[in-house]
Amino acid sequence: MNGGAAPPSGDASVLNHRRTHQTPTPPPSTSPDPSMAKSFSSSMHYYTEASFMKWTIADAVHVATHHWIPCLFGLSLLFFMAVEYTLFMIPPSSPPFDLGFIATQSLHRALESSPNLNTLLAALNTVFVGMQTSYILWTWLVEGRPRATISALFMFTCRGILGYSTQLPLPQGFLGSGVDFPVGNVSFFLFFSGHVAGSVIASLDMRRMQRWELAWTFDVLNMLQAVRLLGTRGHYTIDLAVGLGAGFLFDSLAGKYEECKRKTTSANGFSSKHALVG
Repeated sequence: MNGGAAPPSGDASVLNHRRTHQTPTPPPSTSPDPSMAKSFSSSMHYYTEASFMKWTIADAVHVATHHWIPCLFGLSLLFFMAVEYTLFMIPPSSPPFDLGFIATQSLHRALESSPNLNTLLAALNTVFVGMQTSYILWTWLVEGRPRATISALFMFTCRGILGYSTQLPLPQGFLGSGVDFPVGNVSFFLFFSGHVAGSVIASLDMRRMQRWELAWTFDVLNMLQAVRLLGTRGHYTIDLAVGLGAGFLFDSLAGKYEECKRKTTSANGFSSKHALVG
């Protein structure tokens, strides 16, 4: 009944079976793996040679004087972090806070007190939208350059998805008009502004073709259009800002699409005149 007592015969046979079939464990290697040692050495070298460990006062002065725009963005990051973490949130029952609406209060009051002026500006804005559309289609159907048309298709598809996914409330004090676009004062997506994005797409194409006067004309009209949309409360400021960025983004994507199709066409040996993009 002590620790040296032999186990029962059944247990002994099991023990002998385990000992017989157990795979011997190799002794630990005393010499390190050369590949692991090399990896560890290179990683230690990476951290000891980190770029910031070699910075000097002269480097800081050089950055501040030669790269002042990123430095300014860095300061603005800290500023807006402080603003974001200290502001009072807008209650759900209150209308959104929009700085563009505050800046255009006088224009809003003028349009509200003069329906005829509001109708005139709406009609002129609709004409400008027609100019955008006509130019974009002209570049494809007449000049055979589909990039602006592809860009507009990309843009309006994305706008439809985002506009339906998050449907913003109609701003208080919205001044609609029967001659505004969409014509008939029907419903529309607020986010983001297709008016602004379409104008940017057309303007970028004009610059590629060196139609500088026409491009600057469109830029000025686009700016006036944005002010008018804020004055009528037809868009939030964020709709216009994202519309501006969307114009650049989808123009770039359309250019990449064209380049991809050119490479595919060239690889397949097709003639460019049979391709979607020439």
